[in-house]
Amino acid sequence: MNVQRKLYVFDTSSFRVLRHYFPERFPTFWRRFQTLVDQGIITSVREVDTELKAQVYEDWLLEWVKSNRNIFKTPSANVTEFVPKIFEIEHFQQLIPERDRLKGKPVADPWVIAHAQVHRGHVVTEEQFKPNAAKIPNVCKHFNVPCLNLEGFLQEQGWVF
Repeated sequence: MNVQRKLYVFDTSSFRVLRHYFPERFPTFWRRFQTLVDQGIITSVREVDTELKAQVYEDWLLEWVKSNRNIFKTPSANVTEFVPKIFEIEHFQQLIPERDRLKGKPVADPWVIAHAQVHRGHVVTEEQFKPNAAKIPNVCKHFNVPCLNLEGFLQEQGWVF
């Protein structure tokens, strides 16, 4: 197993995919994943934790999130300072849809990107790059933040099950 010593900042969408990796069916995956969590290689942000509470209904995954609360980082001053740089680009203001702003819904995307940028990490998201879109991969590309999906993460780790 070729474990890369990179920092991976997981977006809500990738955690949501993990709900299909039932621990009883994929114990090896979860042992490996937990090892990287425990080593601080897999991390996320507080806003992802908030989104997961609203979007995930699987008790076992919510329990895992609760027992691994330490990976959901509170934004540092450097992260907080970087977020406005994203929104200086008018097109990227669409990362937060107006309806979400009006409802006060949690939005993790800019925080995930900022955390990865400040800590030289890689964003893991299921969003896909689309020309002229305000998606995580587009913002990452603009700021030279490496971005991959869960499959890419598994490939980088050399995991095969």
